[in-house]
Amino acid sequence: MTFTTIIPTDTLAAHLDGSWAIVDCRFDLQNEAWGVTQYRAGHIPGASYASLSHDLAARGTGSGGRHPLPTPEQMAATFGRLGIGPGVQVVAYDQDSGMFASRLWWMLRYVGHDAVAVLDGGWAKWTREQRPTRSGNESRPAASFVASPREDRRLTLDQVTPLVGDPGALLVDARGPERFEGRVEPIDRVAGHIPGALNHYYKQNVSDEGTLLPAGDLRRQFEALLRGHDPQQTVMYCGSGVSACHNLLSMEHAGLRGSRLYAGSWSEWSADPDRPVEQGPARR
Repeated sequence: MTFTTIIPTDTLAAHLDGSWAIVDCRFDLQNEAWGVTQYRAGHIPGASYASLSHDLAARGTGSGGRHPLPTPEQMAATFGRLGIGPGVQVVAYDQDSGMFASRLWWMLRYVGHDAVAVLDGGWAKWTREQRPTRSGNESRPAASFVASPREDRRLTLDQVTPLVGDPGALLVDARGPERFEGRVEPIDRVAGHIPGALNHYYKQNVSDEGTLLPAGDLRRQFEALLRGHDPQQTVMYCGSGVSACHNLLSMEHAGLRGSRLYAGSWSEWSADPDRPVEQGPARR
């Protein structure tokens, strides 16, 4: 069986024989060294580590946002180094909700690898259940990964710009309401959101324990948000193209497929003072 959205802890616990590629994606946006330090102190047996800033994002160039997407060639090199070959089941996890793990999930699917799932509840649930852990560094034998980009899964800044004001398109921001509405902005130069965007905070997708809500509950949430828009008309963004992937994962799990990612997100959009900005609650 291939897992393509989420995977339960008990299922992963039965597959620690090295046949699956397990990737630890724990990260702290305020402390880049935190994730790898936590990984070395303890991780799921057999897991390799992937850093958001060093492995799941390209070096900043002044465009593309705070965590610009690597090129397909760079992704292929990273995934090959992580031992991900054709057909290998990948399980990504982070500290709890899957926000960072969902970035790896989206990237693999973008370059054509569908056998990837996020561990439901992440490291927090794994350790809460007292499942086995291991310390130090681990790695899998390198594999040959060939990227086959699905360009229809992502949008660039130039592609998003004409969608502002287009009634046939739906922009959805995954950041918290306080940042979406422009009440606070701790990271980017301007507070607010892309004009006309709606807000669906990614944490609405998970329970208090950090596990993904049942597929039926997620479907009802997103259908209420979309209000008749086809998922393929929907573009997800956030601060830098990370938590938006959690919305995409949740929609996929709910059976609502085809939404796209604006990876540059608010950090790219707000970098140019000439681009329009909207503040306050969403206007339907």
